[in-house]
Formats: sequence, C-alpha cells, structure tokens
Amino acid sequence: MTRFRQFQQIFIAVVLLLTATAALAGEGPSRSQRAKLATLQDAYVAAVRWSDFEAAEGFIDPEHLRAHPVTELERERYRQVQVSGYRERSTGVAGDGSIERRVEMSVINRNTQAERTVMVKERWRWDPQAKRWWQAAGLPDLWQGQ
Repeated sequence: MTRFRQFQQIFIAVVLLLTATAALAGEGPSRSQRAKLATLQDAYVAAVRWSDFEAAEGFIDPEHLRAHPVTELERERYRQVQVSGYRERSTGVAGDGSIERRVEMSVINRNTQAERTVMVKERWRWDPQAKRWWQAAGLPDLWQGQ
C-alpha cells in the first residue's frame, strides 16, 4: 500500500470521526440551555442544601407532581432532616436529551442527630414551551426504603 493510500484512509477515518462527534454533540442541550440549567441547578442545590424542601418543590416537573403529589406526611419527614452535604458525583446526557446527575447527600436526623449518606439520582428535563428545565425525578428520597 502506498503512503498516499494510507494517508487517504487516515484522512477519511478522521473526517468520519469528526462528523460523528459533531452529530452526537448536536443531540445534547444548546449552550443557552446549558447556561439556564447551571443557574437553575445552583438555585435548586441552594434550596436543598438549606433543607428548604418547600422551595425545592418549585423546581420539580409539574407533570411529575401531578402523578406523584407530595403528601403532608412526606413534608413532615423533610422537616425532620437537615442536609449537611451535597456533592455531585456524575453527570450525563440521557438518550432523550435529559440530564442525569448522581448526587451524594449527607443528612442529619434533627431528633437523633444521627448523620447518614444517601445517593440520589436527579433527572433534568428541558421544557420547550416554558423554555426552562425541570427536575423530573421528584424530591430526593432521603429514606430509601426506611
């Protein structure tokens, strides 16, 4: 095989790789959407970090809230915990374009002062009509089967 033929094959492979990368990048959120997501996630994290779960409800997808309304018993349970840590562990784009985050949260029971760590999954969905992101997984499950 001649050097020119090798160069031609490498060139074609690079062009195909760049084309595939550009196509995949087009499936994720736009720059404007990413900026809005960062701002909204910061505000959501602040509400959760300060254990203001009533404010955090305002970030939850209305569709999710209609299907899974927060009960008064659940609200009372949230009032009995203090969030002491919130660390993002991973973020990725799902096949439907939503953003999925895995978060490690440290939670203190206000009555017993016992601290525990839970892993929480968040899913952020872009709403084209409202032009905003919604947290589509609901409030964090801090009890996970307890």
